[in-house]
Amino acid sequence: MTKLVPTLAAGLLLVLPLTGAARGQDYPQQTIRIVVSFGPGGGADIIGRILAESMQNKLGKPVIIENKPGAGGIIGNDVVAKAAPDGYTLGIMTAGQIIAAVARKNMPYDTLTAFAPVTQVATASLMIVTRPDFPASSVKELVAAAKADPGKIVFASPGFAATQHFAGEMFKQIAGVNLLHVPFKTSPEAINAVLGKHADVLFDTVSALIGHVQSGQLKALAVTGKDRFPAVPNVPAAVESGVLPGYDVTTWYGVFAPRGTPSAVIAKLNKVLNDSLKEEDVKARMVAVGVVVKASTADEFGQFMASEYRRWDKVREAAGIAQQ
Repeated sequence: MTKLVPTLAAGLLLVLPLTGAARGQDYPQQTIRIVVSFGPGGGADIIGRILAESMQNKLGKPVIIENKPGAGGIIGNDVVAKAAPDGYTLGIMTAGQIIAAVARKNMPYDTLTAFAPVTQVATASLMIVTRPDFPASSVKELVAAAKADPGKIVFASPGFAATQHFAGEMFKQIAGVNLLHVPFKTSPEAINAVLGKHADVLFDTVSALIGHVQSGQLKALAVTGKDRFPAVPNVPAAVESGVLPGYDVTTWYGVFAPRGTPSAVIAKLNKVLNDSLKEEDVKARMVAVGVVVKASTADEFGQFMASEYRRWDKVREAAGIAQQ
């Protein structure tokens, strides 16, 4: 599947000629559904609902959320991939869904060609934390400790092939260290493993960890993006350590449609969503969820998803993780 990666951006941007009621000036004429590939209450679900409310106000038609959780987002993506390309079925794409695709051998759809990107909507850093009594208090000290005791330091994540897992694998590869990965089913389970000293280090979202860091239960070593994150401005970026050149991992969210959705509909959706992202209320609600608003053109989002696929597939291969 990797050999097809260069075709991703082109496949993502492939759209069909305009016909009938699908023309941009006539759109929408009915309810729009946004498929969220995860359960209610998670980041993708909350962001989807924030966007749906604003879209509904702007378009004058109902915009509803439909949760289709399972298989790391693959079940929900499959619903969108097989939907009519008329602009009435959209999906929320995340970094985790791209990683799930590179980690799986037999996909029900072709990740490289099945979708038409609409826009990126948000990005968020992860955070690297440990217990207060863990001897390392910085990324540089963690790398030194890992080199001194290869394979003994355990890093937890909320799931095999989750963004958090691959963030740790990339950390290992760039730093040249051997950490032992132990996956858990959820973020709370992974956090409890660190608190209970069953694991030493955890890679997870800022929103999942910030309460524990602020209470002193966990010690923040760094955020994983190339820049410091607004919610935790005193926590350094991992690249500031000097031992992780080029390390930059963020989770992100975007809106996509089935391949073949008319270009005029994509353009209208892109404008509506980008206008929504400029609203102070929308931005404030996004920040409250622990993300930063980030808009884009459809083309930029397609190129970004293509680059993410290539990057995480390389991380998978370098880590020796076989496609399941």
